[in-house]
Amino acid sequence: MWNAIVQICGFLIIGAVIGVLARLLKPGKQNISMGMTVVLGMAAALIAGVIASLIGVGSITELNFWGFVLAVIAAVVLLSVVESRSKQLPPSA
Repeated sequence: MWNAIVQICGFLIIGAVIGVLARLLKPGKQNISMGMTVVLGMAAALIAGVIASLIGVGSITELNFWGFVLAVIAAVVLLSVVESRSKQLPPSA
């Protein structure tokens, strides 16, 4: 049980770091919350883990150098997609 709690906390921290790095690397002002940044970072970490496993440079259960690089790239892409989607939505009243 304790191991699962530590893994979840680590996943949240890594997701936050990846999301913040993506925001720093993407030029311009991003109009998303820090919560969404963490969620995008976690999603990017999952995507990168799957890709790293498929190409044989890592595992979904561990984050190594290539997995981290792929996660940051995936986070920048996800950030761009979310931003473009938010610009298309009409403002709420």
